[in-house]
Amino acid sequence: MSADYDVVDLIRLKRDGGALSHAQIDWLITAYTEGAVAEEQMSALAMAILLRGMSRAEIRQWTAAMIATGERMDFRSLTRPDGSRRLTADKHSTGGVGDKITLPLAPLVASYGVPVPQLSGRGLGHTGGTLDKLEAVPGWRASLTNAEVLEQLDAVGAVICAAGPGLAPADKKLYALRDVTGTVESIPLIASSIMSKKIAEGTDALVLDVKVGTGAFMKNYDDAAALARTMVALGTDAGVTTTALLTEMDTPLGLTAGNAVEVQESVEVLAGGGPGDVVELTVALAAEMLAGVGLSGVDPRENLRNGKAMDSWRAMITAQGGDPDAALPQPRHQHTITAEASGTLIRMDAYAVGIAAWRLGAGRARKEDPVQAAAGVRLHAKPGDTVQAGAPLMTLCTDDQQRIPRAEQALAGAVDIAAGSAPAAAALIKSRITAADI
Repeated sequence: MSADYDVVDLIRLKRDGGALSHAQIDWLITAYTEGAVAEEQMSALAMAILLRGMSRAEIRQWTAAMIATGERMDFRSLTRPDGSRRLTADKHSTGGVGDKITLPLAPLVASYGVPVPQLSGRGLGHTGGTLDKLEAVPGWRASLTNAEVLEQLDAVGAVICAAGPGLAPADKKLYALRDVTGTVESIPLIASSIMSKKIAEGTDALVLDVKVGTGAFMKNYDDAAALARTMVALGTDAGVTTTALLTEMDTPLGLTAGNAVEVQESVEVLAGGGPGDVVELTVALAAEMLAGVGLSGVDPRENLRNGKAMDSWRAMITAQGGDPDAALPQPRHQHTITAEASGTLIRMDAYAVGIAAWRLGAGRARKEDPVQAAAGVRLHAKPGDTVQAGAPLMTLCTDDQQRIPRAEQALAGAVDIAAGSAPAAAALIKSRITAADI
């Protein structure tokens, strides 16, 4: 460790609007990870960062220091028959409702010969977790060793798995602290948390899907754009080709929110069908990932149509012990919510649908809570659709019937139906941010 500092001096420095030096940041992150900085001291510093912010140089060094507390993955051994290196591409979403995009996206990009090391997480609160969804597939396992990840990337081209404990261990400790000290919203700390793991993962190109809206972590465009610019800057400074798409999350993505129901919808997309918004976003992100490794001008829809993406999906699921032909879990109980009036559905609140899915058992309140594979919400209409009074709007799915009333409560006032035609739908992709924009 470098020369010791007085952590109280660092707290005062940031509290008063000063900038932490590289050496101070390196010492602080290492000392905190090793337990030499007390939780209450890091709590005070995190609050000072929330209130005062950090410069680009500070965030870059903070991220690098967190990476340095753990291991880095290395995919440079992935080569073509001629010996040239196969560049890897990855995607990160800031989380939303019905956001199953990783499931069809990883095999779609892999179907073009681009390895996709997709390290994913579990759900917490109203946002679903990719690993929870995939664990609805019988036999599928989320935990792989680094050697297994590399072997599967070489043989199959796509991996969706849990991040190992060796990647940026400082982040795991700091994330838990932020969660209980009211500092989760700090853009420098959000960005460094996400990017420390993605940079340590060793991917060559990264595409960020930054959600904006009621069902997203970032509720307004300006905050989402600031987060996107910060993360693109971190990736660029680390030598990772990084772009970000800001995407709409006032309305759930697709027609499902939950676990097995989202897997089923993802398979429909891979089979060349599926809801238009899920297909649109999957294709847009795939095009960005492919362009990031030099494959510009490719239309990813082609491999959805010709079955190559589905072949990649089946190989990926099989390689991780899953059975792509097995029946997905079905809920023991279902309850249908109907339209209270006839007219045009003009609003369906993504956050309310996410809370309902969570209460049905699809999500968790604490990281250690179990989830139900069959729990979730199926939507029968989306904003812009004409509905009739008494017609189904959504079906609630759960293994525990006692959960249904609380899920219904979450959906009170979540839907607006009006006479006349619907207003123009908001663009699914709001903007694109690249290194040139920062």
